Amino acid sequence: MTSAGKTVVGVYPGTFDPVTLGHMDIIRRGAKLVDRLVIGVATNPSKTPLFTLDERVAHVRRETAGLANVEVIPFDALLIHFAESVGAQVIIRGLRAVADFEYEFQMAGMNQQLSSTIETVFLMADVALQPIASRLVKEIASYGGAIDRFVSPAIAADVIARLKEQGVVQRRVTGAA
Repeated sequence: MTSAGKTVVGVYPGTFDPVTLGHMDIIRRGAKLVDRLVIGVATNPSKTPLFTLDERVAHVRRETAGLANVEVIPFDALLIHFAESVGAQVIIRGLRAVADFEYEFQMAGMNQQLSSTIETVFLMADVALQPIASRLVKEIASYGGAIDRFVSPAIAADVIARLKEQGVVQRRVTGAA
């Protein structure tokens, strides 16, 4: 990891709304590849998050508390500028399926155009975690479905509580009587 006496810093960006077991898989594996892994919790004007930026940062910090080389920082900037500001040489991105690849490939190319000193590294999601997406977790929970296979118990409780606050959780519908 340390290259010629230089600490290797990686950035794993995302909105983490909510942080899923898939995210945690990439975080744990990414943390093994670098000396310091900065989790950049992003604002995204094209999304309407369930949780505030501060809440999402707190959730990711809670979930990564046992990982010594992981730091969680909010950001509202171009990813490449954020990566440069924390001294990163690597951007870590998770891939779930072929559909992710096209978008991520384009983003990696644009980031390379903006900074030739920062590389993008793709990690394939664990096969068992590939279908997990934050958007789907929220949708399942809003219809009263169980989300405990996709997020930690603490995050599941946070999601359900927030949806109840918003009056969004629907009762689970069973088969016709």
